[in-house]
Amino acid sequence: MKNTIFLAFLFIASINTGNSQNRSIPIDTMMVTQHSTTINGTKITYTATAGMQPLWDELGKPIATLQYTYYKRNNAESNETRPLLISFNGGPGSASVWMHIAYTGPMVLNIDEEGYPVQPYGVSENPYSVLDVADIVFVNPVNTGYSRTIPESGKEVDRDKFFGINADITYLAEWLNTFVSRHNRWRSPKYIIGESYGGTRVAGLALKLQEAQWMYLNGVIMVSPADYNAFNSDPAIASSLNLPYYTAAAWHHKMLPPALQQKDLLDVLPEAENFAINNLMPALAKGGFIGETEKNQIAEKMAYYTGLSQKSILQNNLDVPTGFFWKELLRDQSGYTIGRLDSRYLGLDKRAVGTSPDYSAELTSWLHSFTPAINYYMREHLNFKTDTKYNMFGNVHPWDTENNNVRDGLRKAMAQNPYLNVMFQAGYYDGATTYFNSKYTMWQLDPSGKLKDRLSFHGYRSGHMMYLRREDLKAANDHLREFIIKTAVKGKSAKY
Repeated sequence: MKNTIFLAFLFIASINTGNSQNRSIPIDTMMVTQHSTTINGTKITYTATAGMQPLWDELGKPIATLQYTYYKRNNAESNETRPLLISFNGGPGSASVWMHIAYTGPMVLNIDEEGYPVQPYGVSENPYSVLDVADIVFVNPVNTGYSRTIPESGKEVDRDKFFGINADITYLAEWLNTFVSRHNRWRSPKYIIGESYGGTRVAGLALKLQEAQWMYLNGVIMVSPADYNAFNSDPAIASSLNLPYYTAAAWHHKMLPPALQQKDLLDVLPEAENFAINNLMPALAKGGFIGETEKNQIAEKMAYYTGLSQKSILQNNLDVPTGFFWKELLRDQSGYTIGRLDSRYLGLDKRAVGTSPDYSAELTSWLHSFTPAINYYMREHLNFKTDTKYNMFGNVHPWDTENNNVRDGLRKAMAQNPYLNVMFQAGYYDGATTYFNSKYTMWQLDPSGKLKDRLSFHGYRSGHMMYLRREDLKAANDHLREFIIKTAVKGKSAKY
């Protein structure tokens, strides 16, 4: 429920100059509204701030303005002990909309129990939001949502300042310093959560915030994280890590042999994981020099765990591409393809032949419901009105992926900061950033094993955005709530 509305300006300027016909957005402004909701049976009131905050260059000139939405519970504990959760999505180039109005925020979009769009479009209260235990800010990086660069008159945007792994981390750390200062949150226990490419982003931010902004965190939450060090590995690693996801998707569509299909998913997956690590990975490491007998034995077992034919697996030399799996699994049964980000979703291609689906069935479905919902919500609930388009996906490419050291950077941040804990969340049916990739990333984060007590993993019976399934929306928020309560330490010294 929205109770009152008022507008607070800090500094207003226009991105575009010239006549009044130009479309523009304020560089520095806040729209503040008051609301109430019920979370876990308790009614709370909160303040929502939909704002634009600039990013400055070394000369103090604004070079970009980022749109954020900040939720602060009213009449809560002081900022000294009240946690702050800073939320990013991924892409790169994706807006914060996904977790904002579907996961942790106080409102969620109208979808059915499994996450499929329903009409009329819109939002309703989120009874599982973590706003009861932490204030939340959703941040849109440059060119996503309403966030934009501010080029000097007559000059092109310096893309090197924004569009790359390290540039993104550097400017966002600087921007967060300003946000935390403006909202008096320096003493708060702080958490950063990132989904998909946002996992890369928050892993890098953990160290950058410590080393460049002297800001220390209590927690990093990786939601279906993208680990490009794993994705870009040789097939022995990258392909093997996909197999347990194939098992999960095949189990969901009832394509596994009866011996596996009759078991619960969580009883089947450990078998597939064991095979992937102890059998498939060594076999793929042998490449073209693997013996024919062993190759056929591995292909037979892969067919057992994936629902694919042994013939098709051999035709792919045991290295089965994900695109082929999405096209092939149901090809001879129903003719449907399955979704990339959530393989519970079905697609319909023009032709049954081919090596990959025509489109991403799940993403089409999500855009179907998210796009109208966020545009309506920003304007009608948060009273943030502008003619600037809300970019669900913005122009950020080409994206510089050089010098990607975020995994080791996160380990270093944990080593330097005994308060820092990391939690992974992933859906079993995610074929883009698979749950087993998340486990592998967690395992590889600290080879010494000395930090593993501060690392945890939770899996869910859904896909990339596991929170779209109502049961997992509750479970994932509960896990996040428990993580925050456990790690927002009070009176405990930061020492080993």
